[in-house]
Amino acid sequence: MISEEKIRKLVNQRIEGSELFLVDVIISAGNNVRVLVDSMEGVKVQECAEISRGLIGELDLIDEDHSLEVSSPGLDAPLVLKQQYEKNIGREVEVIFNDGKKKKGKLIAVAGKGIDVELTEKAITGGSQKKKKNILVKKTFAFDEIKSTKVVISF
Repeated sequence: MISEEKIRKLVNQRIEGSELFLVDVIISAGNNVRVLVDSMEGVKVQECAEISRGLIGELDLIDEDHSLEVSSPGLDAPLVLKQQYEKNIGREVEVIFNDGKKKKGKLIAVAGKGIDVELTEKAITGGSQKKKKNILVKKTFAFDEIKSTKVVISF
């Protein structure tokens, strides 16, 4: 059986000194290994192929019965690492909280323990003629209250 820890170590050795960072290692039934890497500039197919070629020999020594896929997480994958949040500053994101509530807004900063998002909220304005108006507000959300965050894809 191939261990996730061993694969993480091998991948980190391969990408050391490059702009790439390891996002996740997923091992499913039948030793199907999926390695997700990313960088602030995106990942080239050639970089994935080089990592794959480097890993395949090492994995064959551990267990000959496996499959290997090396790729970037993809546009629709949730953000997992702080580096992924930093990479997506300025983009619209959908934040899903642990309680199931959702908020959409523009990711504007990543702090040590959370993110800052610019949202549109309705506010009551005016004196005697109270009107609802959309206003931009900055909200800070702690990582521990966030279930997942995805970049909103728009064309």
